[in-house]
Amino acid sequence: MTADTLVLPTVASPTPIARSRGWFRQLGVDTGYVLVSFPVAIAAFVVLVTGLSLGVGLLVVWVGVAVLAAALLAARALATLERTWLPAVLRRPLPEPAYLRAEGRPVRRLTTPLRDPQPWLDALHAIVRFPVAIFSFVLTVTFWSVALGGITYGAWDWALPDASRTADNQDLLELVGLESTAGRRILVYTVIGLVFAVLLPFVVRGVAVLQASLGRVLLTSRAATQAELGRLTEGRNAAVAAEAVALRRLERDIHDGPQQQLVRLNMDLARAQRQMERDPGAARAALGEAAGLARETLEDLRALSRGIAPPVLADRGLAAALAAIAARSPVPVDLAVDLPAERLAPVTENTAYFVVSEALANVAKHSDATTCRVEVRCSGDRVRVVVEDDGIGGAVVAPGHGLSGLTDRLLAVDGGLTVDSPRGGPTRLTAELPCG
Repeated sequence: MTADTLVLPTVASPTPIARSRGWFRQLGVDTGYVLVSFPVAIAAFVVLVTGLSLGVGLLVVWVGVAVLAAALLAARALATLERTWLPAVLRRPLPEPAYLRAEGRPVRRLTTPLRDPQPWLDALHAIVRFPVAIFSFVLTVTFWSVALGGITYGAWDWALPDASRTADNQDLLELVGLESTAGRRILVYTVIGLVFAVLLPFVVRGVAVLQASLGRVLLTSRAATQAELGRLTEGRNAAVAAEAVALRRLERDIHDGPQQQLVRLNMDLARAQRQMERDPGAARAALGEAAGLARETLEDLRALSRGIAPPVLADRGLAAALAAIAARSPVPVDLAVDLPAERLAPVTENTAYFVVSEALANVAKHSDATTCRVEVRCSGDRVRVVVEDDGIGGAVVAPGHGLSGLTDRLLAVDGGLTVDSPRGGPTRLTAELPCG
């Protein structure tokens, strides 16, 4: 059995469009957008009003279903054209919408646009946009015409007929009761042109943003919501994966360490119990070995518990916990911590601690480094964790490895991991996560 497939929305390049764009270039972009949008808006309004009206009228004979589907597909095409302008006008990337894929039987494929909410939003945009496009076009053309005409009026005043010779023809000066001369006309119209030229970038920018914002709300807001839901779902899945990896690692460490030691401890105690009567000296020696093994097991269990939730992290905060883990590292660590006085969110502290702990463990096991630097700073609403060593490099994020687990854990808290580790070193691991 087949079903319609919803394509997850995608977001344009995360690099924002440069906001340092010159005002003159932005004026050209906004003007081009308003001027081109006007004929497109007329065509979209005519096509959609005609298509939707005809489709609704023909629904009684089922032909209207095909007409409505065709109208919605036309709305989708026109909306796609509109979305190509929006990032340049609004100066930021916008998500692409999610449309249902037509699958299944022909009738089901035909009705796919009717069951998808986004084409209806596209059609609504085509209708609502029409008066806004007219308003934007009129203001833009008016301000451009008055600005250019007024500034250049002195070059073509001589070509105009003399208004004083015609009783029914009066210029602006005569309408306000002033004598009209060439010098006065040039002065007044040039000043008016300059005023309109000064206001032109603001007016054109305002109407362009107004029209583009309408497009953003109707054409991309649903896609933005879907993208956010997809990101949260991905983060949840990453959290589940990271937790599963951590549990498997804990189970392996317990099996390979304390569990084997406890088995040996049980055997030593049983041997001491059997030797207690016939060989007290050997029994005391066995008990001494058992006591030493119990201490080792206790230390291993404490080390495992520190990897899960160290008491110092809960009691004294992230800075103290990082100082403790740096002191235990076999590789000398240069630690720099710059955090606000108030405690960070518990999930942030736990994640940052886990990142540093895992990174230092990798440095000790794989890097052959002699020194390591750990820097943890809070800038704005983000915590930045940097772990750098002078080892042999070559670290990669591979599935099933420690760095992959770090990536999943950071993704679960809306963070990210960057690894720069060329062959021969050094290795620089950078993690960013929200403060709260």
